[in-house]
Amino acid sequence: MNSPEPRHAKGSLLMQTQAPGSPAGSAAREAALFQLADAARILGLDDGMHAVLASPRRSLTVSVPLLRDDGTVEVFKGYRVQHNLARGPAKGGLRFHPETDVDEVTALAMWMTWKCAVVNIPFGGAKGGVTLDPNRLSAREVERVTRRYTSEILPLIGPERDIAAPDVGTDNGTMAWIMDTYSVNAGYSVPGVVTGKPLTLGGSAGRAGATARGVVIAALAALRDAGRSPEECTAAVQGFGKVGGLAAQYLSDAGIRVVAVSDAIGACHHDSGLDIAALRRDLAAEAITVAEFEGGQPITHDELLTLDVDILVPAALSGVFDESNADRVKASLIVEGANGPTTPAADQIFADRGVVAVPDILANAGGVIVSYLEWVQNLQAFSWSEEEVHLRLRNLMDIAYSEVASISRERGITLRQAAHVLGVGRVATAARLRGMYP
Repeated sequence: MNSPEPRHAKGSLLMQTQAPGSPAGSAAREAALFQLADAARILGLDDGMHAVLASPRRSLTVSVPLLRDDGTVEVFKGYRVQHNLARGPAKGGLRFHPETDVDEVTALAMWMTWKCAVVNIPFGGAKGGVTLDPNRLSAREVERVTRRYTSEILPLIGPERDIAAPDVGTDNGTMAWIMDTYSVNAGYSVPGVVTGKPLTLGGSAGRAGATARGVVIAALAALRDAGRSPEECTAAVQGFGKVGGLAAQYLSDAGIRVVAVSDAIGACHHDSGLDIAALRRDLAAEAITVAEFEGGQPITHDELLTLDVDILVPAALSGVFDESNADRVKASLIVEGANGPTTPAADQIFADRGVVAVPDILANAGGVIVSYLEWVQNLQAFSWSEEEVHLRLRNLMDIAYSEVASISRERGITLRQAAHVLGVGRVATAARLRGMYP
């Protein structure tokens, strides 16, 4: 990350503010509440239980002041939301993004609650975020923001309370800073306060590519359900980042012809298939953008979403598919690597057209599964091999997919509805069994 040119006189004060309820954040929260209401209707939940599940257990907003490298001070907004703790401690990622707000973080925390329940791991859902663009900051500035944010949310977090993980705009280095900040305050090393850490600090083998690996496991399960072979299928991946880049590679490794990918700048396409390994090498060397890759032809973001492919993997941010473009999507299978890429209106259009969507709370659960495995290893001070982690990930994903698909067939509902019925139902059962205090 490069430090930008100084924009203010030394010692001046700049207050960065974020209006509450940005359109993207509000839309994500509305979608999450819509999906919960639909599941509550199918499950026959009473109004009281529905209200409990619709409300976050805790929601914290903090100010995060940063002393910039040029001597100026900038203040960012930070959030940590714990949605539900009925099934265990809170678990959820931390994102640094300029459009992050409390509504988005609340929606993501709710989806994480259902996600953990769908794959049957003993966590509740949480999410955190800071409203900033990390690309505007130097590495030292990002570290200072991370440590100050961590110090502000210290009362909420811990290996038995709330465990963070990387998300958009954060990585294993961010997790190392959080772990160190928490440990310094505790007076001893506490590796289990975060997951997605570097291996040398207690991270788990197989964690880096776990979300992408889970996406591909879900895609292959859906193809088996449809009686289709990977070798006969084509795919496009929207968002060639931490999840999408590896998902494209794993799809290609499975025999699926990946014909198009995109990043924030542009997209590229080749009917015969892209050399994903070569593209990833070129991008890692910072030699090109996706659209400049010599092995493909540049196309627009919109063109990628409407290509005539079998599988479409949205792996960027939320709200990609809505009523304006859902009827132009030609893929017969959508596997959601991102959180909330499909609005309820688009979901209905897909259902009416027979497009199968493997929902985010199932498809991208690989990351939280291996985070759970990392947490278990930290608590017990031992580690599994990468092969063992991959096997446990595959088993949990396959079981979850099978349960969701079975509910979908039995009830005649979509995979998204079935996943929410499974996840919401498990959380509601746990809440009933625990009772209400006092």
